[in-house]
Amino acid sequence: MSAQPARRRLGLWMATALVVGNMIGSGVFLLPSSLAAYGPISLVAWGFTAAGAILLALVFARLARAYPRTGGPYAYARKAFGDFVGFQTAWGYWIAVWAGNAAIAVAFVGYLAHFWPELADNKALAAGVGLAAIWLLTAVNSYGIRQGGAVQVATTIIKLVPLLLIAVGGLFFIESGNFGEFNASGEGAFGAVTGAAALTLWAFIGLESATVPAEDVQNPEKTIPRATVAGTAVTALIYILGTVAVLGLVPAAALATSTAPFADAADAAFGGWAADLVAAGAAISAFGALNGWILLQGQIPYAAARDGLFPRVFARTGRGGTPIVGLVVSSVLVTGLMAMNYNASLVDQFTFIILLATLTTVIPYAYAAAAQLVLLATDRAAFSGRRLAGSAVIALLAFGYSVWAIAGSGYEVVYKGTLLIFAGMPVYAWLKYRDQRGPVQAVQEPPAGEPEPPAQAA
Repeated sequence: MSAQPARRRLGLWMATALVVGNMIGSGVFLLPSSLAAYGPISLVAWGFTAAGAILLALVFARLARAYPRTGGPYAYARKAFGDFVGFQTAWGYWIAVWAGNAAIAVAFVGYLAHFWPELADNKALAAGVGLAAIWLLTAVNSYGIRQGGAVQVATTIIKLVPLLLIAVGGLFFIESGNFGEFNASGEGAFGAVTGAAALTLWAFIGLESATVPAEDVQNPEKTIPRATVAGTAVTALIYILGTVAVLGLVPAAALATSTAPFADAADAAFGGWAADLVAAGAAISAFGALNGWILLQGQIPYAAARDGLFPRVFARTGRGGTPIVGLVVSSVLVTGLMAMNYNASLVDQFTFIILLATLTTVIPYAYAAAAQLVLLATDRAAFSGRRLAGSAVIALLAFGYSVWAIAGSGYEVVYKGTLLIFAGMPVYAWLKYRDQRGPVQAVQEPPAGEPEPPAQAA
């Protein structure tokens, strides 16, 4: 078999678009409806979440500079803790990606319902439209990572227009009476902030996106940290301003049942034309985020399979170097999740799925923060000996934030998410049994700039 052609890599703009586009996706556009039950106290949660996201972004930036390997959180956890924790990280993160894609598809359909009202009432039709988007973008990303990156840049630029319209222009039209009771949750302040923070963290999931396809990024030691930190900071500012505007423009009771809160806010501030613009921009935003996450959903199992920690079939790549098996299997699982939940309302589907996906993402975040603490002590040379104490403090704070976010997910989500994590243990046991019977030569990474050899058949 002839060697595959060298991959066309992602530059700074595409890497930054991947970070921003994966964060600014469905989350901020539909979250105000989920947060309406908490009231304006959710803005405090946004502040805590933004601070935690910046801490995590700094952790990932430092780790990416030291270890620019495909796999992101998985690669760092395996480096620090070995195969078992590496597998758990890959397994949990992979679940989070494909489960999150179901939530993004739900949000995409929710904003399309602004133009196609039948989608809000016909649950089978809504599920069908969401699945069509998933499989269309699976096909695009199967063709090549550069093609997926180009779609990401275009949709990221488009999505910023309606967001900035509300986040900046909408502030001039807010009415204080719309904010309602500061803490409408019925819980104490700490419980309300913790519960709301678990939801707001969903909007920051993706801050690590540039680290996952690290070997497909140009000059990853510099590009990934810049894309990660800058993308997270800009996104946090847009989120907070946008949420203030929506809370002040849409009455709390209407906001709680809205499937397109930003469009409703635009209608209140500027009239119907703005609502149409924002709804179109939000749908494109969700579509772009879905594209970005589908791009990643094959990368994690690919990286783990290359190390012998996932079934070998996931290491197979297409002609463009894309992990085709991981892409297709993940989209099949997304299809199953949407089919099982299609009978719920769009907001209920979105809220439950994002909590589950957030939990299974934050556990890998916690592992990554802990991995930096371990690697700072055991592999100091990789961190250039600079500001090690500061990096350790940041990693410790990021770990503490991750644990707090896990606790805020609620008992039901933690229970079901833990079961999903445990479900991977028999898979790990089988992989070790397979290797014991006949050790498998791990796929070797090619030197930078050289084509990667084709994966072995299962």
